[in-house]
Amino acid sequence: MTDTPGSCPPDGAVPEATAEIDARWHPETRAIRAGRRFSRDSLAPVLFPATTYEVGSVEDHRRMAGEPRSTHYYSRFGSPTVHEFEQAVAELEGAEAALASASGMAAITGVVLGLCSAGDHVVAQRQVFSVTSALFTYHLPRFGIEVTFVDGTDPQQFADAVRPGRTQLVFAETPANPALALTDIEAIAAIPGPFTVIDSTFATPVLQQPLALGADLVVHAATKGLAGHNDALLGVVAGSRDLIDAIWAWHVVQGGQASPFDAWNGLRGIRTLSARVRQQCETALAVAEHLERHPAVARVSYPGLDSHPQRDLAKRQMAAGGTIVAVELAGGLAAATTFCESTRVARMALSLGGPETLVVHPASTVGRQLTPAERAELGISDGLVRISVGLEHVDDLIADLDQALARAEAAGAG
Repeated sequence: MTDTPGSCPPDGAVPEATAEIDARWHPETRAIRAGRRFSRDSLAPVLFPATTYEVGSVEDHRRMAGEPRSTHYYSRFGSPTVHEFEQAVAELEGAEAALASASGMAAITGVVLGLCSAGDHVVAQRQVFSVTSALFTYHLPRFGIEVTFVDGTDPQQFADAVRPGRTQLVFAETPANPALALTDIEAIAAIPGPFTVIDSTFATPVLQQPLALGADLVVHAATKGLAGHNDALLGVVAGSRDLIDAIWAWHVVQGGQASPFDAWNGLRGIRTLSARVRQQCETALAVAEHLERHPAVARVSYPGLDSHPQRDLAKRQMAAGGTIVAVELAGGLAAATTFCESTRVARMALSLGGPETLVVHPASTVGRQLTPAERAELGISDGLVRISVGLEHVDDLIADLDQALARAEAAGAG
């Protein structure tokens, strides 16, 4: 078969990384050039919506059925469009391979169930996304996988909790949702024995490189900053080819494959990732500095501020402070509620990382997933508001937040 653009490679298997990618290129250049194996002469990614592909012989099917992540066999095994998204993420993370899934939680679940068995042990930080916490707290024990929770800001607690011969994974999320605590990636990656898994959703590959700091796997809810336009539901994990193939063996059974349509949108988002994140970080710092001086604000958590308790760590492992600002309003629940309901430029919605600035009241969105004590452990107070900074002009955004804070201050006082 001729290897023309859009055609199946002769063996039907996942192709190697694009040969034209130069390791000396900066991330901005790799983001533009990566992920073009099947659409290389098209400047826009090519969408392959097919669920299955015609083959030339029974032997083709026999061979493809035994190969991991064939791209032209059946889309539960792999897809050309999904593979191009995976390849782009792998290039940005400095990984040998990546595996996309239907959501960030599908990626995390795939990693844990792909690498752990009954009797295994996981060490995880307390400060994680509420649904990740629910997976570790309520669901993994049903499969005989024990989880020990530790304070993610203290690397020694991770080391002390590891059980030699039993601990399979050490899991951390940094910056952590929603209060932006940080975990020292290099320190926990140095713990001998278990695989280190880092959820780097809030940082994206532009701001943080967990694999370069020693982690074995990096996970993203790519729905957020990676795809970046609030139009793709995606997760992805990147690391060594051996680990990714091991996770794929569970992934293909679990059935949490990424949609080609979402991967197509995600690949488009990656092309502008660096420019978007750079602008969002610049605006987020200005917003954080402004809010820190506002009388209606009790506390601002932002890794780019000198007041952040882990500022030195942020400087070591992040290129900038990020796109998320966590704000504790002095007026508590009433003030936080009024603030979220009063913004006009910023919009009240779940998720983060898109072009629109979004505000959310975390204590309300976690609902029944967490008890009040669990919320307190995660830093989710009634007065906490998470701001995902978008691409609006900084002056318009600050003016909008100021008018919402004026209303919130009155509500809190009342």
